[in-house]
Amino acid sequence: MSKALLAEAKWYPYWDREDGACPACVQQNLLQTLLAKGDAALHEAIQTAWPLDAEAAFGVLPTRLRLHADPRFSGKGITIALVDAGFYPHPDLVQPRNRIRVWADATHDPVSVFHFEPEEAPHWPDWDGARDWQWHGTMTSTVAAGNGLLSHGLYSGLAHAAELVLIQVRDSDGHISSTSIHRALTWILKHGSELGVRIVSLSVSGDPVSPLDGNAVDEAVSALVEAGISVVAAAGNDGQRSLLPPATAPLALTVGGIDDQNTFSHEEITLWHSNYGTASNDVPKPDLVAPSIWVAAPVLPYTSVAHEAQELFVRREQKDPSAHQRIAELKLITPHYQHVEGTSFAAPIVSSAIACMLEANPALSPFLVRDVLKETAHPVPGADRERQGAGALSPGQAVARALAERHSRSAGLQVSPCLSAEGITFSLHDHAATSVQVLGNWDGWRSPGIAARSIEPGFWRTQPVHLPVGQHAYKFLLDGKRWLDDPDNPHKAHDGVGGLNSTLAVPEAGRPRVSLY
Repeated sequence: MSKALLAEAKWYPYWDREDGACPACVQQNLLQTLLAKGDAALHEAIQTAWPLDAEAAFGVLPTRLRLHADPRFSGKGITIALVDAGFYPHPDLVQPRNRIRVWADATHDPVSVFHFEPEEAPHWPDWDGARDWQWHGTMTSTVAAGNGLLSHGLYSGLAHAAELVLIQVRDSDGHISSTSIHRALTWILKHGSELGVRIVSLSVSGDPVSPLDGNAVDEAVSALVEAGISVVAAAGNDGQRSLLPPATAPLALTVGGIDDQNTFSHEEITLWHSNYGTASNDVPKPDLVAPSIWVAAPVLPYTSVAHEAQELFVRREQKDPSAHQRIAELKLITPHYQHVEGTSFAAPIVSSAIACMLEANPALSPFLVRDVLKETAHPVPGADRERQGAGALSPGQAVARALAERHSRSAGLQVSPCLSAEGITFSLHDHAATSVQVLGNWDGWRSPGIAARSIEPGFWRTQPVHLPVGQHAYKFLLDGKRWLDDPDNPHKAHDGVGGLNSTLAVPEAGRPRVSLY
């Protein structure tokens, strides 16, 4: 294995050399295999990298790949609180190190709370009951922060190193009330600081609340945001102009859904049938949209579905044709994972992107987080603005912008590449690098390329250069050994050797400049 692959292992602390290639590296290679050689080659590549059924594994592409997430960030050091019906301590969250800090039950007063240590196996009342209602929270928590352990890292969340606080709000009668949601939010407001909570993800909705009585849930959301905690809420799945709390909270980041057709192309994206409308102060919602279909999530262990999944894949291996239809009906990807849909999963994806942003820049306030997410979102082609908000989540660019906020105003406003009359300037925010070069096809990728210098700690920028008219591909080379496509530039192309290049177009003199975005 190359030194470059080994260096990437630090981004997956649960990965051992004996497991094979680093998941971050392999996922990038899988993306390029798909773009360059098509589906069949991707099947073979997946089977080589992970001991999964190749055809089934291709049923859903990994979320990190589809969203072009920045592999340098994984939510490390950030705590996400998830409020949901119920939870199970899934291996993707608790092995090889337990990342569940707290489980709490907010269906009664006072809130029942269990604390856990990283070396501890977390257990709480009825944790192993294999209840159907535990499925939802298990999936939302792993979509946000699962490390993909049961898929050897393939189906990891964006924030696969984040710590978690799990709060149950489904009562014994099977009801989720606004009162329980409010109690959960109030408890987080009181104890979130000591637990390091920076994000609350809400994939539940409560009862309609009369405007005459005021909306206690909306007020609790506002209090959390004012206290420095970002709150993300699912918009709902009916495709109606109708929102329920907490999606109605003015300061919540309300997330609608998209269908990216299980591809990487922005042109293929369409809106999913998520709800939209206005917040309690008449502000349009949703704020942005994120994948809400074709999302990989774990099967709840020890349930009838889990047992059937194991049997189905044995039958599939034995060439039993009847297994295929049932696997499709259960939306199974592997014996341990299935694909799910709903804004319930779009919300934790956004929450995980925020965790990566906060790892990159812990000083970001919830208001800056909102601004960055909306500024970097890309429009859904042909979709109504009121249904898509600012557009579709772009976590790689959001992290790049979060890093930019760590610097002075002039540095923070620099977008790479920047085309001006003086020439083209490349810039990069990286606090670990000791040297940065820009190499490209304009001179045959010859070293030393264009040297960047440190303008201030962690911010690198080249002098303006003039490049020939036409299309160009380029990459950053960090410390002479680590390649990185430009995180700030969404335009990519296959580099021919299993990676991504960033691309830019240099217009003819006197012709209007074509925007990179």
